[in-house]
Amino acid sequence: MAKNEQLVRALQKLINAVLEALGYASSKKKRTWHQHVVPYQDAWAVRREGNQRITSKHRKQSTAIDKAKRLAKRYKSDVIIHRESGGIRDRLSYRD
Repeated sequence: MAKNEQLVRALQKLINAVLEALGYASSKKKRTWHQHVVPYQDAWAVRREGNQRITSKHRKQSTAIDKAKRLAKRYKSDVIIHRESGGIRDRLSYRD
C-alpha cells in the first residue's frame, strides 16, 4: 500500500508541475518578509510587504531603518527604504 501511495503522490506532483508550466494551474505565491520603511502621517513606519497594517511607527527615518534591518536579518529578506514622496530610495538585502 505504501508504494502505491508514494506513486500517487509523485504523479500528482508531476501533473501539478505540468499544469503550472502550461499556465492552467495557479501556483500559490509565498509571502515575503521584505520590510518597507515608508512615510506615515508625520513620521516613519516599518511595514511588511503586502500588509496594510504597519509593524512599527518611528519619529525618525533612521530609527525605522534600524528596526527594518533587524527584522530583515531575522527573516533573511530585504529592506526597501522609501523617500518622503513615496519613491524608492534604497534597497538592502539580508538574504544568504
